Amino acid sequence: MEIVKLYPECKDNIWGGVKLREKYGKQTEKDPVAESWELSFHKDGPTRLADGKTLQETAQKEDLGKNCDGFPFFPMLAKFIDAKQNLSVQVHPSDEYALKYENSFGKTEMWYIVEADEGAGIYLGFKQAVTQEEYEKAIANHTLTDLLNFFEVKAGECYFIPSGTIHAIGEGCLICEIQQNSNLTYRVYDYGRKDKNGKERELHVEKALKVTNLEKYEYAPLNLRTAQGELLGLSRYFTTTAVSVDGEKRLFADKNSFKCVMCVEGCGKIDDKDVALGDSWFVPAGYGEFTLSGKMQIIVAEVRKYYVGIDLGGTFIKGGIVDDLGNIIMQDKTPTESENGAGRVASNIANLAKTLMAKVGLIKDDVEGIGMGVPGMIDSKEGNVIYSNNLGWKDFRIGESVAEMTGLRVKIANDANVAALGEVKFGAAKGCEDMVMLTLGTGVGGGIVAEGKLIEGHKSAGAELGHAVIVAHGEKCTCGRKGCLEAYASATALIRDTKRAMEAHKDSKMWEIGSLDNVTGKTAFDYKDSDPYAKAVVERYIEHLAFGITNFANIFRPEVVLLGGGVCAQGDNLVKPLQKIVDNDIFAGELGPQVPIRIAELGNSAGLLGAAALLMD
Repeated sequence: MEIVKLYPECKDNIWGGVKLREKYGKQTEKDPVAESWELSFHKDGPTRLADGKTLQETAQKEDLGKNCDGFPFFPMLAKFIDAKQNLSVQVHPSDEYALKYENSFGKTEMWYIVEADEGAGIYLGFKQAVTQEEYEKAIANHTLTDLLNFFEVKAGECYFIPSGTIHAIGEGCLICEIQQNSNLTYRVYDYGRKDKNGKERELHVEKALKVTNLEKYEYAPLNLRTAQGELLGLSRYFTTTAVSVDGEKRLFADKNSFKCVMCVEGCGKIDDKDVALGDSWFVPAGYGEFTLSGKMQIIVAEVRKYYVGIDLGGTFIKGGIVDDLGNIIMQDKTPTESENGAGRVASNIANLAKTLMAKVGLIKDDVEGIGMGVPGMIDSKEGNVIYSNNLGWKDFRIGESVAEMTGLRVKIANDANVAALGEVKFGAAKGCEDMVMLTLGTGVGGGIVAEGKLIEGHKSAGAELGHAVIVAHGEKCTCGRKGCLEAYASATALIRDTKRAMEAHKDSKMWEIGSLDNVTGKTAFDYKDSDPYAKAVVERYIEHLAFGITNFANIFRPEVVLLGGGVCAQGDNLVKPLQKIVDNDIFAGELGPQVPIRIAELGNSAGLLGAAALLMD
């Protein structure tokens, strides 16, 4: 499919106005025009295209995107609502209740305020927690609105309404609503209003009493942004973003989700097509880049997947909510507290995951699972930490423990492997199927990705690239062997060799730093152009690192070798001489596929993103 304009189904509910027809361009004979269902596969009002066919019968599976595959039907419904009168006070059930009693899904929704008359507002949730008896009594006495929050609203505000939250749109509001694909509503109060036939509209009090959340409602706007724009609402059924266009704005429709583009202010173009106020457009999944131009406010609705990524360290646990595009939506950290036992660490991870989810309004069903990068020897298939010196663990099934505490699927892997996967999925090796990564820190960590999958070996104990011997009977390594790559190419080894050079040559300019205690991994690089002893240290370091890289290039022949860690701050001073040696020494030379060396891009985010990627297809 190409980008297509959507022609909505309009509704003439008695509380509606005329703005959708007179100002927002809706072509309909209905009067009033209460709603226009802009993106709908629902039987009560399917969206059509210019040729009169419905979008549902025109769009192919690939046009909707992979993220729609797991739903029994199209997951969302987008509409405009013009409230000339107050809508009924109502509540929508959860999926669990609706599937059990209504053979339907429930309804979570969000409202973006497009217009609001002076003093106009919405009812949303209880001011204070109430009992079932207080709720029922207020319904019977027609005093229910006295218990509810009334928010006076203005254009540009957004309100997220989980299922079970009592609510009502007030008169004078024009709203863009993104919701689950459901038309299931339980009315509890309708102001004694009568329908077109003179009868009071049906209420559903008994059902509403069973599904309403009676706790105090707290309004908490997200205040989050991605490269696309301001995030308004997140759930497994829809993700909504406000995009401000003033000139040009380029967006991208990936293969995982379509985009529904709704103009709520101004006008402009989508590529070469004119966009007027109130227009909605469908951009098929996999379309690629498209351009919005002009001066307008756009609401983008799509289907994204969400993951919790955990980077478990000896001092802190870092966690983040990550979407399938690699956006870290929210992140935080908490102390590891490994001294208090493995159970405490697992509890801290579970609590961090729950806190992060709550901050962005995600519930358990909205999240695909928790991915974790853990230091040590990890059996990723069993979710077991076989041994972790940093944490003092042996045979701890952390995956199982965290899954029990959160109710979420959990996958774990070695932290270096996880960082490598993050770079392949979202970083310097994005688009590569085969990659080797070396992390040059206190030790030398390794990660291998082949055909897009981590190579971990039996019981996930492999990929210890730092412990490949490059010098027989050489420097002693922390693992107990001699001559390992780690003993020559780690930052620790670089510092050791710098100190040795200074001790052997009292005339070295490196002594300008004061003492051996001030030596860092950058000292020799800082002086390499003015001190022959520093230059020799750097050249030996690069030579030994090149030996290791060449070995891995010959074995795996990756599309790229990535380097991470503090030493990589040297950039071209490190990469260019390394590349020269590897190009010269690699098997078959110019006859074989070349192996470029690059610096990793994700830095401290690699662990979070890679952990989340453990759960991605």
